[in-house]
Amino acid sequence: MSGSVSPLAPKTYATLPALRGVRMATASAGIKYKNRTDVLMMVFDKPASAAGVFTRSKCPSAPVDFCRANLPHGVARAVVVNSGNANAFTGLKGREATALTARSAAAAVGCGENEVYLASTGVIGEPLDATKFSGVLDQMHKEATGDFWFEAAKAIMTTDTYPKVATRTAEIGGVKVTINGIAKGAGMIAPDMATMLSFVVTDADIAPAALQSLLSKGVDPTFNSMTVDSDTSTSDTLMLFATGATAEDGQVRVDKADDQRLGSFRAALNDLLKDLALQVVRDGEGATKMLEITVTGAESDVAAKKIALSIANSPLVKTAAAGEDANWGRIVMAVGKSGEMADRDRLAIWFGDVRVAVNGERDAGYSEEAATNVMRQQDIPVRVDIGLGNGTATVWTCDLTKEYVAINGDYRS
Repeated sequence: MSGSVSPLAPKTYATLPALRGVRMATASAGIKYKNRTDVLMMVFDKPASAAGVFTRSKCPSAPVDFCRANLPHGVARAVVVNSGNANAFTGLKGREATALTARSAAAAVGCGENEVYLASTGVIGEPLDATKFSGVLDQMHKEATGDFWFEAAKAIMTTDTYPKVATRTAEIGGVKVTINGIAKGAGMIAPDMATMLSFVVTDADIAPAALQSLLSKGVDPTFNSMTVDSDTSTSDTLMLFATGATAEDGQVRVDKADDQRLGSFRAALNDLLKDLALQVVRDGEGATKMLEITVTGAESDVAAKKIALSIANSPLVKTAAAGEDANWGRIVMAVGKSGEMADRDRLAIWFGDVRVAVNGERDAGYSEEAATNVMRQQDIPVRVDIGLGNGTATVWTCDLTKEYVAINGDYRS
């Protein structure tokens, strides 16, 4: 956690209510960081439905492998997360660390090891000494409390400058349900499904298969539409749990994702996922600007997204934003290299409401001053119309500053 909080940080943090069915505790195990919490334990006193999406990296961490193996079981009783060490590229030692953690958590909670979920974030390639925290899980299970979301969010941070929290309410069949979520992430973020780590819990009663469908569909326009630096982590994990506590209030269990009663819940979940994803972008390492890049008129939505990500991931576009330079030629470059269909002579580009280019050339009414004024804002909307079809997509990214280089140049020291 660097000394200064991102200038794009939220001015206030949401207050997350306690949710029936889930309790949390944190501890300081000294894995990498001194004088701060680095282990989180979530406990579900009754079996909760579990859903998850994970990195598409071909070099996934040991905890990602562990979660994937347990997910078909669909039930969770405990989640253990550590920061400071990713337990990735750690071979047999990594698998031994997850096995020890799962064994210790299962013993503490009194559940099967297939009801435990694990996540780790931090340096890749360093063996994780799980004995540092496996011994405290008993105590954490006893101390865990429902009103602990903000502390939970703090315990999973690495280079984050602020904790990321969000909450929403919805209704299922007239019964009020609540969704709480936390996330961490600031660098190595171009999730190919989710951000580094995010844990979302609802008190709703929803079966695992329906929950999985909701989550899998919800990530694409949210976590999968944000990028800090085009690097997909080994450890990306986004999990959604449903404790089922609102059954006590008369909520009838939902078994299928296409159930009409899920409309309000789906909207609230997607809104919460977008909120968390944008908080991650706004904490991009060294970030001073957030860019919202909308592509219209592409051959398809998939093509539009690929073009938008080509723009969002361009170091030249991102450094121009950092320097408040309305260099729209870099947008043209990024569109052209995306590999998707584009017609130079139909292209139009806007910074905010200022159209800077149209029909393949600079707008006749172009004003450098007006375009620069848009670039001076903290939030910069960029729109590109390809002029070929109906495909649209929006992605979010941040600028690339000297501070990003500084943070990542000495991350391990």
